[in-house]
Amino acid sequence: MMLKSKDLLGLKDISAEEIEHILETAKTMKYILTTNNKKTPHLQGKSVVTLFYENSTRTRLSFELASKYMSSSSANVSASSSSVSKGETLIDTAKTIDMMGTDVIILRHPMSGAPHLIAKNVNASVINAGDGMNEHPTQALLDMFTIYEKKGSLKGLKVAIIGDIMHSRVARSNIWGMTKLGAEVSVAGPSTLMPVGIEKTGVKVFSTIQEALIDADVVMGLRIQLERQKKGLFPTAREYSKFFGLDNKRLKFAKKDALVLHPGPVNRGLELSTHVVDGDQSCINEQVTNGVAVRMAVLYLLTRRNSGENIN
Repeated sequence: MMLKSKDLLGLKDISAEEIEHILETAKTMKYILTTNNKKTPHLQGKSVVTLFYENSTRTRLSFELASKYMSSSSANVSASSSSVSKGETLIDTAKTIDMMGTDVIILRHPMSGAPHLIAKNVNASVINAGDGMNEHPTQALLDMFTIYEKKGSLKGLKVAIIGDIMHSRVARSNIWGMTKLGAEVSVAGPSTLMPVGIEKTGVKVFSTIQEALIDADVVMGLRIQLERQKKGLFPTAREYSKFFGLDNKRLKFAKKDALVLHPGPVNRGLELSTHVVDGDQSCINEQVTNGVAVRMAVLYLLTRRNSGENIN
């Protein structure tokens, strides 16, 4: 099985079967990461360019390592040091990169829909590495892969997503993906950080963290998007932590073997207590490893769409 589209722009329009195929492929890629020799020929002869208009550590580095582990020719472009600073448009920049023989363009952009825009204008495969407040599909895939490894399946699991739902592209992608794989998703956060009509996506909405956590199999904290939101959406960081911070006391509302996830970076003491971040139920560090494996899988599948080759 191969992915239907040449691009990975989001999980809203991808099938459950495709998601499961990515997760299965990621299992093989993670095995490669555990070996002493991480160099494979899967992307030999392919070229990958990361084009980031926003700062990033985990996403950018994991994509770059994923491509290099599979022997691609890779390069990165940051907006501040490119012709963007001279006034070049996004489409013109993407077309320039495309005409250099690039096979995959990985884009992070503050504007929702930016990856969709360039995907229509280039021959290269486009991967959305986060677009505004819209989606972040590979982050959600690595979250689901972490659950998949630990629980065997997402079907029937109760997942609680806590925090700044309104500004979180991670939450949106996870909601689309997890519900397609049969999980029951609940969200909780301040009413000022809850999108209008979020119930239409199939999630349950709670006004308190305790209600959302009851019998949860997975608990996901979200980073407070301070750089995206206007002032006044909650009184103070201390006030937020008091009502919506996840600590060991609140974690007891979830199941004893509940997994704790966070897309990072974590604001310790705000979204999660240090005890929770470093606790036995935390999978936050493993999520980072899984991020490389999932991005290896996505790169592999997109560059093998027309070859008929299958790694599994």
